[in-house]
Amino acid sequence: MMPVEDFEALARNCPETVTLELINGKLEVKTVRDGDHGTIFMWLLRQCMRHRPDLDLNPEQGLMVEAHRQGRARPYGALAPRRHFAGQGEWAPTSGVLMTVDVTSYDDDHASACPYAAAGVPLRLLIDRRSGTFAVRSEPDSVRYRHQRLYDFGEAVALPHPVSITLNTEELKNYTG
Repeated sequence: MMPVEDFEALARNCPETVTLELINGKLEVKTVRDGDHGTIFMWLLRQCMRHRPDLDLNPEQGLMVEAHRQGRARPYGALAPRRHFAGQGEWAPTSGVLMTVDVTSYDDDHASACPYAAAGVPLRLLIDRRSGTFAVRSEPDSVRYRHQRLYDFGEAVALPHPVSITLNTEELKNYTG
């Protein structure tokens, strides 16, 4: 079990080739993103800006998660009201965050428990390049998201309230394995 203070010091000094997270007191390492990651993120950013100009999709904003904010997670994106993270430090509270987003690498494992539900983030969007699917998770409780809807790349993806937009995903068929 790693204390938060030790984790934050380690994360500040970690090389740019990895991203670190602290989930359930355990150090987790994420691999560096490739060009397709960036392309998919920019696609999603443009969709969000077009449909919801009142929101910002913040890349890699560190979030304080878990009970008493002892966890640290860095989703690929955090959707929140414009300027929500202004003045925040490297690790911000999850209050006000409407959705977190992650895009899988081909060696990522996102099957483990997700800390965002327990932190009260209303939506979680997982874009899985391996399977060419979107998982839209909603209805968080104190442990997990109670509802999940899967969509294939190419389908219209409906993001429920509080985001309330539909994504045209046809373009993403170009970025699967």
